[in-house]
Amino acid sequence: MTANEKDYELGFWGDCTNTYCEETKQWVYARLMGIRREHWSLRVFGASIIDIGGGPVSMLLKCHDAGPSMVADPLASDYPHWTRDRYTTKGIAILPFRGEELPELGRIFQEAWIYNVLQHTDDPALVVKNSLAVCRRLRIFEWVNVPTCEGHPYMLTEAGLNDWLGTSGSVVPLSYEGCFGDAYVNVVEGHAR
Repeated sequence: MTANEKDYELGFWGDCTNTYCEETKQWVYARLMGIRREHWSLRVFGASIIDIGGGPVSMLLKCHDAGPSMVADPLASDYPHWTRDRYTTKGIAILPFRGEELPELGRIFQEAWIYNVLQHTDDPALVVKNSLAVCRRLRIFEWVNVPTCEGHPYMLTEAGLNDWLGTSGSVVPLSYEGCFGDAYVNVVEGHAR
């Protein structure tokens, strides 16, 4: 992640106090990723989960029954301290790891979640490969066919994601709850056992 990309992302979150729009989109992401919702919580039935690039407001904060889980985000140390306190209060580890470094964690998770993050990475194909290596199931939601810009150095495509995952996902056109565009969704078996 270049200094400009880091500044772009931190500028997007600002002081992290107004995240309503992004969190509203997360309910859409979760539904399309096949994560069960009960009222204002996500149900994961004790699964250990790694959220790759979960930022200051990971969907894990909305789970009331997750097992030992983690957020791996290269900017974790740059978010306000109180955002990290929310994670530790909920028993979620948050570490300044890039998706390109996941095997270095030395842990296996029941699930890995990737949502709206691959455009920000240095090597999206490697992030997918590493995610598959550290989980039993990968759930993914990514915007496709969005032109590159500052902070988003990659344009993701359905064909590219299918190739990296080794299976075909679905592209869903969205235009509600702050979600506008074509979203790629897939749930695939990971390589970890």
